[in-house]
Amino acid sequence: MIEPSDTGAAVKRVTVEPGEAGERLDRLLAERLTEMSRTRLKHLVEAGRVTMEGATITDPSLRVKPGQTFELALPPPVADTPVPQAMDLTIVYEDPHLLVIDKPAGLVVHPAPGNPDRTLVNALLAHCGESLAGIGGVRRPGIVHRLDKDTSGLMVVAKDELAQSRLTADFAARRIHRAYHAVVWGVPQPRDGEISGRIGRSPQNRKKMAVLRDGGKAAVTRYKVLRAFKDAAALVECRLATGRTHQIRVHMAERGHALIGDPTYGNQRSLARLRAVPAALREQVAAFPRQALHAVLLGFRHPATGEYVQFSSHLPADIAALIGCLERI
Repeated sequence: MIEPSDTGAAVKRVTVEPGEAGERLDRLLAERLTEMSRTRLKHLVEAGRVTMEGATITDPSLRVKPGQTFELALPPPVADTPVPQAMDLTIVYEDPHLLVIDKPAGLVVHPAPGNPDRTLVNALLAHCGESLAGIGGVRRPGIVHRLDKDTSGLMVVAKDELAQSRLTADFAARRIHRAYHAVVWGVPQPRDGEISGRIGRSPQNRKKMAVLRDGGKAAVTRYKVLRAFKDAAALVECRLATGRTHQIRVHMAERGHALIGDPTYGNQRSLARLRAVPAALREQVAAFPRQALHAVLLGFRHPATGEYVQFSSHLPADIAALIGCLERI
């Protein structure tokens, strides 16, 4: 049975027959709902989209009993192409070929599993209109580089094929100048240096990146300590010679100086340094909700004129407040 739900999702109901007693839930669903794979159904169960008598079931290995009725709420279909969605954007510069934005923390760059809409791409389509659609690809129009969801700061977006092609080539050839400010645990030594190490998927956790001895891609981060807050933390400027996924976060954590607030690459050293923060400030620092990383500078050759242009961004209020707290140590 398939019925519409209040959320727009379709609901499928499966009642267990006597001969199906003891069957795994995901196998039962796969046998009944043959249009979907068992793997897909298992993921839907784990995502909390199956209920029984109003209770959410998240264990795909649950052994079913005769007479039980399970309801599966299918997620609404995702559009093949992103849809325009008007959102406030901080536009630093714009001309017919490109625009530079100051991305806030929390904004995902393009649609992906878990973030189907309300992304930067959706906002750009609303701002630029149909002219942007398809520039550089249907799913990621205009995007030539990315910032993590919780990293704030400057990004350049292409508005035509010329800008898309030339900016993409310049990023690949490392002709783009980028600087980031990060607040890290501890004070890196030496205070001005370079971190190199190949970065690839962590063998222990495929959702994380790591410095690898074998495999991965070459990565180089140049850093300079701008301010030290005793031995507890430091404001560091990082410049990228390469642009790998999570590069600054991975390289600084590898050196024992994970970014404050980083939920993925924080480590035991981070906890030890937090304990060194005076008790009156500890809770405020520990509560910082994201990796303390901001793209402060972006410079490149304009793809249409060839002129070098450079843009800068002030630290956002949350990082400025964090620094103000650390100054009291």
